[in-house]
Amino acid sequence: MQLIRGLHNLDSNRSLLAKGCVLTIGNFDGVHLGHQKILSHLRQKSLKLNLPNVVMLFEPLPVEFFCATKCPVRLMNLREKLENLRESGLVDIVLLLKFNNEFANQSANNFVEQLLVNKLNVKKIIIGDDFKFAKNRSGDFAFLKNKGKELGMEVEQQPTFQITSQRVSSTRIRQTLLEHDLEQAKTLLGKPFEFRGRVIHGKKLGRQFGFRTLNLNPKRKKMPVEGVYSVYVTGLPGNSAEQEIPGIANIGIRPTIDGQRPSIEVHLFNWNTDVYGQYVSIKLHQFIRPEQKFNGIDELKSQIILDVKQAKKQLNLI
Repeated sequence: MQLIRGLHNLDSNRSLLAKGCVLTIGNFDGVHLGHQKILSHLRQKSLKLNLPNVVMLFEPLPVEFFCATKCPVRLMNLREKLENLRESGLVDIVLLLKFNNEFANQSANNFVEQLLVNKLNVKKIIIGDDFKFAKNRSGDFAFLKNKGKELGMEVEQQPTFQITSQRVSSTRIRQTLLEHDLEQAKTLLGKPFEFRGRVIHGKKLGRQFGFRTLNLNPKRKKMPVEGVYSVYVTGLPGNSAEQEIPGIANIGIRPTIDGQRPSIEVHLFNWNTDVYGQYVSIKLHQFIRPEQKFNGIDELKSQIILDVKQAKKQLNLI
């Protein structure tokens, strides 16, 4: 998978699109089963036409641009999203565009004629049934269909993917996570919900009372989940990439020690080696309790002992 950042980098990659491409556009937050259905269809069409396929993404997400203070929390940060797209094996090119005032205020005609046809040489575009674009969301499937006939671009609408007669969506997954229904989230995602990140230095408070932790900066202002969870960690050195090491994680702002930003702290049951700088995955297994503020370190330590016992039960370790 090749990543092209910004329209200014299209010229140096012009040869990739010389014969045209098959395009889809979206947020792809979570890269859930609905997204995977679109990507699989995109792949099939691009192979049939012998053209590369392109996924167009935006940073920030359009909803974040328009509603900065009340936007939905992300299921994935940008790096996690790109990694999941690459790991799907279905995507040839990701075009990452900056969503700003200029982009938001372009006309529907300009979006199709200048961007899709002139710059990207799109021969076929596949969109979801709720896709809107351009200034005041004036562009939709019907508009694309008419412009496509005029400009030689085939337009196809992908129907909503459903499980148990309900639409699979990032919004639905966020709700299941708020309800701590990790099994349902796994069903909708097609995989366990996870965080990925590089292990960083923390305050090293945990090791003072026998619970050393791996610390990750999730690179989010808001978290889709908070609380204490039993987890599996993959990506540790000396293990196969998929070997799962059991543990317990606290996700949130750590109110007992006056934390100021979201963090992830993981205590592993079968690991004692420093792995600073290692890039790992934290897969949530089961919810234990909400994050809470304790009256000092001793009370926190007592609760951690109980949490660890509960996590080991959930992970079938005792």
